Parts: sequence; structure tokens; C-alpha cells
Amino acid sequence: MRVALDTNVLAYAEGLGDEVRCHMAGELIAQLHPTHAVVPVQVLGELSRVLTNKLKKSAADVRQQLLSWSDAVVVADTTWTAFQSAMDLTVDHQISMWDALIMSVAAENKCRLLISEDFQNGFTWRGVTVVNPFDTKAKTYKLLASAI
Repeated sequence: MRVALDTNVLAYAEGLGDEVRCHMAGELIAQLHPTHAVVPVQVLGELSRVLTNKLKKSAADVRQQLLSWSDAVVVADTTWTAFQSAMDLTVDHQISMWDALIMSVAAENKCRLLISEDFQNGFTWRGVTVVNPFDTKAKTYKLLASAI
């Protein structure tokens, strides 16, 4: 099963956040098969901003981190079709354009899960279900277990 990862999950894996979430994000990503882990290019752009602004990393260090991520996962480009779908998602479900774009690219790349804490847990759109990996409910764990 293909799984898309949102910025917050990568940021936690980079060590930004509380110790529990950082550990959980790292463990989750380590268990995903590289060809099944999809990261929309939008996520890498957002991660760049987080690493630069919040962790105060140099541009050279950020470039290296982003290249490392691109070696470890499938990076999915944004298409005009995905952008158009994101606009619809924004209008129809009042989701921010940038979050909608991540979800749209996930759907376009045949992901079944979007792992994020920024969306409503369990929200499904075009075959993609949002799973908050930090939610302790049994349903969340079952969905995550099926992806690994």
C-alpha cells in the first residue's frame, strides 16, 4: 500500500517537537518500504522552511537533508491536474490550499493513506484516508499496521 507523508511527520523525524512524537515518526518512517512512501514535493518545500526557520539550519544543510529524503522515498511532483483538484478540495471542504495540494498529489499517486496530524483523522477523499499516527485510537493503529 502506498502511503503519503505530510510535513509534520518529517519534521518530527528531523527532531522538531516533543520526544515521543519524534520517536514515533522515526519508527513509522523506518518501517515503511521506500517505494511505498510518497512525499509530495510540496512537503519537501515546507520541510525546507521548517528546517531553516525553526531549527536554524544552513541552506547547505537543508539541501543535504532534502536530498537525503529524496533518496529514501518517492518524491511526487505537483501537476496542474493535482492543483485543480486541490482548488476543488479547498472550496468543497474548506482545507487550506497547501494542505489540499498534498492530499491531491497523494490521490494522484495512488496513495491509500496520508499520514498527518494536520487533517481530520479519518477524512477520506478520492480513496485517500488521513491517519494521524499520534492518535491512540485502535482504528488508527489498524490503518497504520495495514500500511507497514
